Amino acid sequence: MKVIDFIKELDADFFTGVPDSQLKPLCNYLMNTYGIDKNHHIIAANEGNCVGLAAGYHLATSKVPVVYMQNSGEGNIINPVASLLHEKVYNIPMIFIVGWRGEPGVHDEPQHIYQGEITIKLLEDLGIESFILDKETTIDELENVMKEFRKLLNEGKQVAFVVRKNALEYDEKVVYQNDNTMNREEIIEHIVSVSGKDPIISTTGKASRELFEIRERNQESHKYDFLTVGSMGHSSSIALGVAINKPNQKIWCIDGDGALLMHMGSLPVLGSINPNNLVHIVINNGAHETVGGMPTALSHLNLCKIAEACNYKRVYHVDNFEELDKVLKEAKNNQELTFIEVMSSIGARDDLGRPTTTAIENKENFMEYLSQI
Repeated sequence: MKVIDFIKELDADFFTGVPDSQLKPLCNYLMNTYGIDKNHHIIAANEGNCVGLAAGYHLATSKVPVVYMQNSGEGNIINPVASLLHEKVYNIPMIFIVGWRGEPGVHDEPQHIYQGEITIKLLEDLGIESFILDKETTIDELENVMKEFRKLLNEGKQVAFVVRKNALEYDEKVVYQNDNTMNREEIIEHIVSVSGKDPIISTTGKASRELFEIRERNQESHKYDFLTVGSMGHSSSIALGVAINKPNQKIWCIDGDGALLMHMGSLPVLGSINPNNLVHIVINNGAHETVGGMPTALSHLNLCKIAEACNYKRVYHVDNFEELDKVLKEAKNNQELTFIEVMSSIGARDDLGRPTTTAIENKENFMEYLSQI
């Protein structure tokens, strides 16, 4: 189905969400049509943030907002849906568009498998009526569904479209780029070179895939790395848990701006605990690149000032490899909680692979290595 036909039938003029590769046609349409526009389209920090923002829109306008997300974001909406939107509380209508990663019977990455199995059930448990949108869905079917959905929305309830792979089409392209010169994979190569055999916890998406391939190229063991293939935004918290319990071992966290934004509340927690053996590196390309490249809210903010305010002891901002190497070596040798923001270009190799080990193997090898150091 053409995205423009889908959007027309929704009859909505405010959209907020977190980008998803399965919803890339929708995301590209919104960017081409509205860009980032406070009146029509806002990319939020996380899916719960979207729900709150959309609820405020409804309170101010009486109109029905649309929230889009990957199904992994369902966990983030449970609280605001159950304790804010629900008919037993404020009875606020909302349309959800959910990209169905890990759909049963469709091959996908391990972090999506269980989430895919429970996608529909979670919506049912939340009392959200859903319709599965696929390539065969016709305009007439969509019109009939929306007739029923509008009855529910008029009663203050929420509805959802669960979108299968390739269900939506949009022909126009959007090119996402910035002026940064360093490439993320090369940045990670420099981190690996300096960190040596220190444990690394890497964030969701392409950063972990690149770290895996760098180890392959270097003929190094993967036991040094914990690849956070799911749970976007939690890699720094995982790293904190490791650092606390391995106080004599330097621990590195490779994070991204989109992931950091999703659960930025982890920063003051890290600062308050103040582990002197943790190096937190945020590779900032200002984009949700793994799911298409849409911009993040951190593209023009001063992350270093935020880190300083959160009690990080050493804070660095780098935009070239000479400075990066210098800062990495300082971080390797110092004994203070360190934050490094590294400015990166948008883009990755077309032939970038995926880890060939299972998530369980990664965990077991990493834990075995930690037990020995």
